[in-house]
Amino acid sequence: MDRVWFALGTLAALSAVALGAFAAHAIRQRVSGDSLAVFETGVRYQMYHALALFAVAYAAQRWHGALPAWAGGLFLAGMLLFSGSLYALSLSGVRALGAITPFGGIAFLAGWICLGAAALRG
Repeated sequence: MDRVWFALGTLAALSAVALGAFAAHAIRQRVSGDSLAVFETGVRYQMYHALALFAVAYAAQRWHGALPAWAGGLFLAGMLLFSGSLYALSLSGVRALGAITPFGGIAFLAGWICLGAAALRG
C-alpha cells in the first residue's frame, strides 16, 4: 500500500505544478486578482497535501493498521473538496462553491490527526 500512496502523492504533486503553471500563464489575464489568489491557494494546499501523501506512504510501511490509510484518504478528499472547490470558484465565479471548501479543510485536519495517531500508536 505504501507504493500506492507514494504514486498518488506524485500524481497530486504533478497536477499541482501543472495547475500552478496554468494559473501563472493561462488564466492570469482572464480572472481578477482575487480569483487568481483563490486559485493559487488551492494549488498551495494541494501541494502541501501531495507531500503529506509521501508521509502517508512512509507511515503505511512503518506502522500497520488503518490509520495511515485513513489519513491518505482524508488528504485526497481534502484535495478534491478544498482545492477543487477553490479552482471551480475562481474559474466560474460561483460564490456558492465556497460552501464546499470548509469540508475539505476538515478532511485535511482529520487526516493530520489520523497520521499523528498512527505515529503515536506505531
